[in-house]
Amino acid sequence: MNETLQEVDIMQSELISKYNRQVLIFTDLDGTLLDHYSYEHEDAKACMERLLGHGIPIIPNTSKTFAELITLRKRLGLNGPFIVENGAAIFINKNFLPEKPKGAVWQDGFWVKSFSSKRNYWLGLIKKISPEHGHLFESFANMSLERIVETTGLEESDALLSSQRQFGEPLLWKGTEEQLESFILMLRRLGAHPVKGGRFLHVGGDCNKGIALTWLLKEYQRQHRNVTVSTIALGDGKNDVAMLEIADTAVRIASPVHEPPELERTIKLYTSNKLGPKGWTEVLDQLIPESVFFSSSKTPDKTT
Repeated sequence: MNETLQEVDIMQSELISKYNRQVLIFTDLDGTLLDHYSYEHEDAKACMERLLGHGIPIIPNTSKTFAELITLRKRLGLNGPFIVENGAAIFINKNFLPEKPKGAVWQDGFWVKSFSSKRNYWLGLIKKISPEHGHLFESFANMSLERIVETTGLEESDALLSSQRQFGEPLLWKGTEEQLESFILMLRRLGAHPVKGGRFLHVGGDCNKGIALTWLLKEYQRQHRNVTVSTIALGDGKNDVAMLEIADTAVRIASPVHEPPELERTIKLYTSNKLGPKGWTEVLDQLIPESVFFSSSKTPDKTT
């Protein structure tokens, strides 16, 4: 693992030295980099290896937990930063930045910047509203492992990791869409900031994938003052909207189960034709073609 980190660091330095620019890719996982049904990434593997080989970080920005990412990033061949639980916290590996990130604490082998209260706070809030509204939802904390497997489609080992949440609580909604909208308004009045994901309503603090992206981008720029940094965000769901609106380039990945999320932006917005990891590769192969790395032009993030 250390050898891989060293290789990535060297390639990243060479890329910055050659172009004086850097591209940071922020990606949702389920339904985007990972297939909606199989959770596999095989169709994106070659593109990922190409980008990583040229020193472009691929940063998961996901509703998944820290426990899930520790395992999953190894399978994906990633060793850089990652953002968990819909922007609740950023975990930054020691080699990614030259200095300690501002406001971060050292925890579990990473610099950690959190943006939300801990899970127990939100479980307490949910408990208070359960007598009146509990029939409308099913809380992750009250699900058996078998039930989590059933509702997520994950393997049992992955479902166990998914249950180890630190910052928020997913709710499986059982009511109508009209009831859901009223429920969300009530949660907001109580100080929560619920976010609709692909499968669950995530109850947590005033954080989202866009806030986390912005913080990490600013910290990266602070520590690489002479480097021009651009961002690409890829996602397929409503909980991806905040990062898709903020990134320099937004990529909506086509889904087999819902329409692409609606965005206000119209500039530098792309929507894949293919689904999941095939769509991920389809668009990034156009946005960052191999020819970029052999061009005399200093535009490694040039789009086509």
